[in-house]
Amino acid sequence: MKQVVQNYKSGELAVLDVPVPGCKPGGVLVRTSYSLISTGTELMKVSEAGMSMVGKARSRPDQVAKVMQSVATNGLPATYRKVMGKLDSYTPLGYSLCGVVEQVGAGVDDVKVGDLVACAGNEHALHAEVNWVPRNLYARVPEGLAPRHAAFGTVGAIALQGVRQGGPQLGEVALVIGLGLIGQLVVQLLAAAGVRVVGADPDPARCALAEGLGAVACGDPGSAVVENAVAELTDGHGVDQVYLAAGGDSNQPVELAARLCRDRGRVVDIGKCRLDLPWNAYYEKELDVRFSRSYGPGRYDPEYELEGRDYPIGYVRWTERRNLACFLDLAARGRVDVEPLVSHVADFADAVETYRSLEEGELKAVAVLFRYPREAAEAGAVEVGAVEPAAPVVAVPRVPRGSAAKPAVRAGSPVRLAFVGAGNYATSMLLPHLAGREGVELSAVVTTTALSAANARHKFGFARATTDLDAVLGDDAVDAVFVVTRHSSHAELTRKALLAGKAVFVEKPLALSEDELAGVLAAVEESGNDRLQVGFNRRFSPLLREAKERFGARTGPASLRYLVNAGRLEHGSWYLRQTSEGSRFAGEGGHFVDTASWLLDADPVSVYAVATPGNEDLQVVLGYPDGSTATIGYVTTGAPGFPKETLDLVGDGKVLRLDDFVRASVHGKKRWVSSRLPKARDKGQNAELAAFVRAVRTGGPMPVPLESLVATTAATLAVRTALAGGVPVTLAGTP
Repeated sequence: MKQVVQNYKSGELAVLDVPVPGCKPGGVLVRTSYSLISTGTELMKVSEAGMSMVGKARSRPDQVAKVMQSVATNGLPATYRKVMGKLDSYTPLGYSLCGVVEQVGAGVDDVKVGDLVACAGNEHALHAEVNWVPRNLYARVPEGLAPRHAAFGTVGAIALQGVRQGGPQLGEVALVIGLGLIGQLVVQLLAAAGVRVVGADPDPARCALAEGLGAVACGDPGSAVVENAVAELTDGHGVDQVYLAAGGDSNQPVELAARLCRDRGRVVDIGKCRLDLPWNAYYEKELDVRFSRSYGPGRYDPEYELEGRDYPIGYVRWTERRNLACFLDLAARGRVDVEPLVSHVADFADAVETYRSLEEGELKAVAVLFRYPREAAEAGAVEVGAVEPAAPVVAVPRVPRGSAAKPAVRAGSPVRLAFVGAGNYATSMLLPHLAGREGVELSAVVTTTALSAANARHKFGFARATTDLDAVLGDDAVDAVFVVTRHSSHAELTRKALLAGKAVFVEKPLALSEDELAGVLAAVEESGNDRLQVGFNRRFSPLLREAKERFGARTGPASLRYLVNAGRLEHGSWYLRQTSEGSRFAGEGGHFVDTASWLLDADPVSVYAVATPGNEDLQVVLGYPDGSTATIGYVTTGAPGFPKETLDLVGDGKVLRLDDFVRASVHGKKRWVSSRLPKARDKGQNAELAAFVRAVRTGGPMPVPLESLVATTAATLAVRTALAGGVPVTLAGTP
């Protein structure tokens, strides 16, 4: 299929061939009929992409702050690769469309194949021929509403949420500053609610359009027309509400709002304009300044938008989805007329030229629609599984022996790799070490979102990009599969790949429950294929390996302390979705358990854990067969500037110290201190990948024994049991 994309680094716009997205549970595949260009929001994004790097930084100081924090935590080279990887990638455009349901995912019963729906979201309602849209971001189009008009649904919901924030009442007077697309819709919604509206915009054509759609009077913000109209309609008291629907760097809209608003009036910010509030003017009138956040309640809440958890109507009357449906209903009943706003309808194939015309000012428009070719739709569904809770006593599953493992790659042939998932970790920490590596061929990349696969193919040279996992697993030309998806899918994808006879590299965690771990091992036993590696990379760090060698062999038990200053996650991070993705420690704690076990040359036999209220900070104590102990402090409340990982190993009169993979030392009869790494923190990814590729090529043992991978996973999962019971958990082997 085709999709409009932009490279944020170069500013290049393109209509790209990308795979059709997969139909995941909880949503539907929609074939687009019309999508709407937001001439404000989208053109601002297009304009930002054309800026210099300094200009981009000035326009997004919030992102600059995140970059500086990443430099402090991960080092400059790793941060540079991550940032440049994001910049030099195709990003999608669009967030409002109408189309036909082509496929229905598991758990969806409110629409069927062939239904016409309006869709919202800058990750789901894109300028693309087909989109996957979750349940709470689409609404059925009422009978009689034309698809081209239903494509306005998202921007209509934005305008409607802004009006709701203003709380208009019959007979009031409102001022709308900025008569672009959102402003024109706000004018109509207010008029439909019995409010008399005055509009302000420097463009005479937009003023005339707004008057034709219900405004009493409109004029240039700097002219006397607006002030005279307000004075006449309000007997000189000022308007009840002001809606800021303007953009740009001028502070004029905010100052005009203060001047023309009545005492204790309401000012609602809908657009993205400068907000230097003149303190005296706002204080003296005690103005109520309100913000309208996009489409309504539910926006930016992943549990609502992605997991489909609705808010009870008795507590939240108007959500994103209800606003979308309400606007469609108003349009269907003729209370809002969007046809006069349509300045231009372009064929989707002409998207790049349309954006160019808009950006250069050749095309003057309030709203532009892309028209798509009509195609047939097909039905389908996807099964979903369940995860059961852990048992009170944890047993480490018996590890079956693989029989005829994947044979060595034929001499002279490359190791052919397929990636399932191409998110941030894959593209910043794994693929840069594999792309261009001698003896490696990147054969295929599989994702559920079309653009991420296309980006990976473009940047790293994959032979093909697809959303068809089964086709890749059934391809004899693929030697090994990398599973680099979200945590909840790791075990099932690993199981499928093992059964298909592939060598598998799965990023941590291997599993989120004991049942998932058992399922992976059942696949090993059924297939005889034990060619498995989990991405526990720290044991491969050159600095840590040298430190262990300098520490030398032990004769007695040792004590290990590992402090992980994990830090807080941003609101909305998928790591926080514990119901579907497991706890944060279950997701990444295996890293630290594996490192401790490797340093102590054994697998743990007991686990004890305590946590602060809310399980934010954990202390995990691992016991080992020779009496050694490892204490892992996994904390989220530490100072951001403190190193992320520090480790001390004490035993036999010696101490090994690791400082965040930047410096290491060993103190004993002789003292050894590494030179401080001048550049990157090498946490072992490159060496780990080299070992995995070598094992696949030669048919030799995997870099880490399967028994160790299973023991680490079982110990990580046992932390949950230990927290629940408040007593140590013994890790007992199964017969």
